[in-house]
Amino acid sequence: MTNKTQTEMYKKNSSFGFSLKTGLFKTIKVLFLSLFSLLMIYPLYWLITSAFKTNEEFFAQPYSFPEGIAFENFIRAWETANLGQAMVNSIIVTLSATALTVFLGALTAYVLSRFSFKLKGFLIVFFLLGMLIPVHSTLVPLFTLMNTVGLLDSYWALILPYTAFELPIAIFLTVAHMSTVPKELEEAAVIDGTGYWGIFFKVMLPLSVPALATVAILSFLRFWNEFAFALVFINDNALKTLPLSLAVFSDGFSTDYALTMAAMTIAVIPTIIMYVLFQEQIMKGMVAGAVKG
Repeated sequence: MTNKTQTEMYKKNSSFGFSLKTGLFKTIKVLFLSLFSLLMIYPLYWLITSAFKTNEEFFAQPYSFPEGIAFENFIRAWETANLGQAMVNSIIVTLSATALTVFLGALTAYVLSRFSFKLKGFLIVFFLLGMLIPVHSTLVPLFTLMNTVGLLDSYWALILPYTAFELPIAIFLTVAHMSTVPKELEEAAVIDGTGYWGIFFKVMLPLSVPALATVAILSFLRFWNEFAFALVFINDNALKTLPLSLAVFSDGFSTDYALTMAAMTIAVIPTIIMYVLFQEQIMKGMVAGAVKG
């Protein structure tokens, strides 16, 4: 056997071994991701199936598929908790706070990413430190402040705190993306006679859509499901959001689980739709600015 033949056989065996390892790795990865996906989707499956059960069936067979389809759970839950008004309130608060977060976050990120000034480093650290503040530790001082200025029992009592606590992550994500925009685009806009506001609205915002979409979606999900601020700042039944309305099915002594599951299913539908429609934008926005060049 010649050296050439031995070399060819060695390469062939090496190639076969590498292909075998690669195939085994891919198989393990697919199995792991499939198992992980099932673990993540099972709570949603359990929630939806439980929404169609009676209370007796929920306690007797909590993990089985419902024997009958109790559509009346959704009707009773909608009427009992006044979910129609609660959903309108949640939409108003969530969309308003999300719009403010996206605009103020983009405007701040534009200044921090495109201009150089003396306190720039301090401001970046200042905003990022906002992510370290325990949100619920501010409930008492915020309640006192809201009561003093007369904002309790109003949409602004939720919109303003939501926006303030979401701004740090919004600025962080948007700065990372805007920093990758070439300076030449701004210079070209200046030559064409565009001012700072024109550059912001006509150049930076359109190019930052992936990051802004990520900020908007994450903000929407957080605001839609927020409970603590709404519980403390809102006492008027006409202004209660969806998370507050879900609490009516539990009186401290017992809980109507059938209606609770039905109401939670209704409340979770908008967030599922949002994530399914814009999940690609979330992935693009989260990696925006991670790689340059």
